[in-house]
Amino acid sequence: MKVRIRPIKSTEHSFLSEMLYEALFVPEGAPPFPKAILQVPDISKYIDNWGKQKHDIAFVATKGDILIGAIWGRLFLAPLKGYGYVDENTPEISMAIIEEYRGKAIGGSLLTKISKAYREMGVDQISLSVDQNNPALRLYLRHDFSQVNKDHDALTMAKKL
Repeated sequence: MKVRIRPIKSTEHSFLSEMLYEALFVPEGAPPFPKAILQVPDISKYIDNWGKQKHDIAFVATKGDILIGAIWGRLFLAPLKGYGYVDENTPEISMAIIEEYRGKAIGGSLLTKISKAYREMGVDQISLSVDQNNPALRLYLRHDFSQVNKDHDALTMAKKL
């Protein structure tokens, strides 16, 4: 399978909404979240007015002309901090891949791409939030993320760039 990783186009910003929904971890056997969760400010702030902030970076994974995954990052200030907040200098990233394409090294390629982009911007580290029961945790550990905080099952992790 030939997968390409490239910057997101402005015409594709709506895809971030789909991927944000996919990024919400639902434990096995639990019902999925209602789509309306994307309107909750603590969730929607991850994509609201995308591309308007200096540290907004997004890449998509494509197979041919089909969008199959995305990774994006945003810098949050303390009053509006996200779930994976570390500090006001650390962009928080989010990532999702369409289910049928998971487990094919796409996530690792996306992580490498956004890490390089932030490093080139002079950013020292990136962070994320992941449920400790999410299989993606293993991917983050393989890519040098380490735990900096724990709140129940939610881990905040950071990676030095």
